Amino acid sequence: MRLKRTTPTTPRNTFARRARLIAVASGLLAVTALTLPAAQAAPAAKASPGAAADLATSLGSTVTAGSYYDVKAKATVVNVTTAAAAQTVRAAGAVPRLVTYSSAQLAKAGDAARAADIGGTAWGVNPRTNKLEISADSTVSRAELATLASTTASYGSAVSIQRVSGKFSRLITGGSAIYGGQYRCSLGFNVVSGSTYYFLTAGHCGQVASTWYSNSGHTTTLGTNVSYSFPTNDYALVKYSNTSITKTGGAGNTDITSSANAYVGESVLRSGSTTGIHSGSVTGLNATVNYGGGDVVYQMIRTNVCAEGGDSGGPLYTSGGIALGLTSGGSGNCTSGGTTYFQPVVEALNNYGVSVY
Repeated sequence: MRLKRTTPTTPRNTFARRARLIAVASGLLAVTALTLPAAQAAPAAKASPGAAADLATSLGSTVTAGSYYDVKAKATVVNVTTAAAAQTVRAAGAVPRLVTYSSAQLAKAGDAARAADIGGTAWGVNPRTNKLEISADSTVSRAELATLASTTASYGSAVSIQRVSGKFSRLITGGSAIYGGQYRCSLGFNVVSGSTYYFLTAGHCGQVASTWYSNSGHTTTLGTNVSYSFPTNDYALVKYSNTSITKTGGAGNTDITSSANAYVGESVLRSGSTTGIHSGSVTGLNATVNYGGGDVVYQMIRTNVCAEGGDSGGPLYTSGGIALGLTSGGSGNCTSGGTTYFQPVVEALNNYGVSVY
């Protein structure tokens, strides 16, 4: 059974996606003349991850390549390709790190991965490695792997391809939590607009059911869909119709008080109706996942947090009560571990004009 799937959103402060090195032919020129201090050797950096992401955006995709939070160094790092950009980053209170490939160059490699159109693959830029990392699940054949390799070969060392265990699939199943039709999903975040209350869940859940119940016997109604977006995105809005339901603003055992875009290196929690609460960290942003059958989602948050069927739609958040995302899909399980992708929640909130509480 394919178990997972969910759709995209927006960035934190404003919110994907080897053979041979043919860098010159592809326009990916290594920068070797510059020398910059290592992130650990730089002065204490005070810029927040959000501010660093905004700075990278303002400098432009040709001279930067993402940012991340270095937990060990307790510093926010911005990847740069020029000395001038490094000076700007340092002046802003972040740590500059010289890399070979810019965001613009890596985006072109991502376009090549997308053009291959192979179900069971996911890709995104890892700012720590300065590569477009492509993951292929167990359904991808050797021939398809060869196609991926040949399609992206001209980008040389800018691209890496790896196998992952399990299958990339939607985290939807039959069971308990919020029930719709023959399926079980998980409630994401309770949200409000004026005096009207709603909840968010995964778009692929909204695709398979329009009315949601709190029990498998479908005797206690929660509400009905207002709208859903899947594929491309993976979020849905459900309006409460049962006024007797107590609607709290929590996720797991944490009170949710605000929302934001995730950043690489951020410590996160995920809660779902199948596996409960699990922790991990954000490993990538703007990832693309091809679940197959034309179901492709974009701009996803990639994490090393595990999840299983039925966890779809559940919340991704911080211990400080910040809402980050909605569980979409991934591979693996909570016994052996895996990779899980999340729809950024800010995009859904902005699209529907609602807020967490």
